[in-house]
Amino acid sequence: MLQISRLFGLWHRRKHSIHITHIAPVASLAPILQSYLPAQEQTIENFVILSGCSGGGKSTLLSALADLGHVTIDEPGRRVVEAEQASGGSALPWQDMRAFLTRVIELRRADHDAARAQTDPVFFDRSLIDALTAWHHLTGSAELAPLAGQYRYARTVFLTPPWPEIYETDTGRQHGLDEARAEYDRLLTAYPAHGYDTVLLPKVPVAERVSFLLGQIDMDAKGD
Repeated sequence: MLQISRLFGLWHRRKHSIHITHIAPVASLAPILQSYLPAQEQTIENFVILSGCSGGGKSTLLSALADLGHVTIDEPGRRVVEAEQASGGSALPWQDMRAFLTRVIELRRADHDAARAQTDPVFFDRSLIDALTAWHHLTGSAELAPLAGQYRYARTVFLTPPWPEIYETDTGRQHGLDEARAEYDRLLTAYPAHGYDTVLLPKVPVAERVSFLLGQIDMDAKGD
């Protein structure tokens, strides 16, 4: 178990996933970001983003990839919700969205830092772009936009489209499909705006999705 910092909490490896076990409270986001901005980065081609519509099968796909031995990093929003619910905190998207996003952004930056030693593909369930897009939608401010250039991922981003037939709410996902679609539409615009290409994942069984995804990554690698 490795102490990353007071801000980032404690990290450990379980199977082929990278997880956080503690989230330290962050009182104010902007001063911290200004203090910790790294140098401008180039694209990290082995950092593969799985994003798109909530409830579209991302987590199932990520689990299947982990079962095959790939390194995966879980969605930060889920981890924040689980930690807040366990501790009785209020940094939840249906209670205090600003506090929730502050923690998500810090987690996603920590995820990026923790995965730097990996040379094989690392599959991220959502990225910092998702969190920054939500922040802009909430506040109307672009103050955190420079972070998108500081924390880069592979140029090709894979998106799960809305899939009403499998969409479900639960204790960690309390928003409805309409809200999920609206978020998805924002991401369709945000990723290209930040210099990424998007590929829609087909609505097929998870084994076929895995084959499609790995095939696309292999084509990208050969294209390089």
